[in-house]
Amino acid sequence: MTQELTFGQRCGRALKHWRGTPATARAAFPGTTLKAIETAIAEGEQRHRAEVRLIVEAALTPGMAYQGVTNRERARELFAHYGVWDTEDNCGVLIYINLAEHQVDIVADRHVGRRITPEQWQAICRTMTAGFASGNYHDSTLQALGELNSLLQHHFPATGERSNQLPNEAILL
Repeated sequence: MTQELTFGQRCGRALKHWRGTPATARAAFPGTTLKAIETAIAEGEQRHRAEVRLIVEAALTPGMAYQGVTNRERARELFAHYGVWDTEDNCGVLIYINLAEHQVDIVADRHVGRRITPEQWQAICRTMTAGFASGNYHDSTLQALGELNSLLQHHFPATGERSNQLPNEAILL
């Protein structure tokens, strides 16, 4: 469901997204941060059975922004596109960060979605957005991943050896 926006709101939103570039994402998430995210995901997946992906998007295309595509819609689209739904135990989790909107969305596969409450997801998102507001992308993202990994470990503890079904590297769009 796209947002209902006035013409002026649509134009302003498209302009805000037009300004976002891949350089914006690289500045917020430099190589050291990306490596730390990859390590946090890999270490977490040793303790639980879920598969975690993190995608950072500098901005939607101006057309998508103008059309009112919501952060949630975009997160669901990327969840499908990157196959996060396609895990053996239906335990895929996508953290989607939209820098232009200053928003974070989490999309979880049905098995995970049944166990973790909306309030718990929102708490993880707030950890990130609160840090992002002060320009602290590195620590707030790692803290949120720690919170997520703890929740997943509680509900889906590791039960021995398993293959890594999704890459652990963050994706910058």
